[in-house]
Amino acid sequence: MEPVRTCVGCRTRAPRATLLRVVAIDSALVPDERASMPGRGAWVHHTHECVDTAISRRAFVRALRVPGPLDTQTLQDHLQRNG
Repeated sequence: MEPVRTCVGCRTRAPRATLLRVVAIDSALVPDERASMPGRGAWVHHTHECVDTAISRRAFVRALRVPGPLDTQTLQDHLQRNG
């Protein structure tokens, strides 16, 4: 049985293979495409809608349990290149 995760943007459950894992490194959101980086991760659909919703709801801050705002530029650049 394939692992299931919840998207922090739309809050729906989906197979892990269809979601993008995101980690916080030095207060910046970094996509973890291989899902192998250390630390706590948050899962999100690889769409602008889910990522924008998660950012506006501060879902990444809560899911990753980090204080203060996060720099989302690296994640948004990744979506532009691969989205």
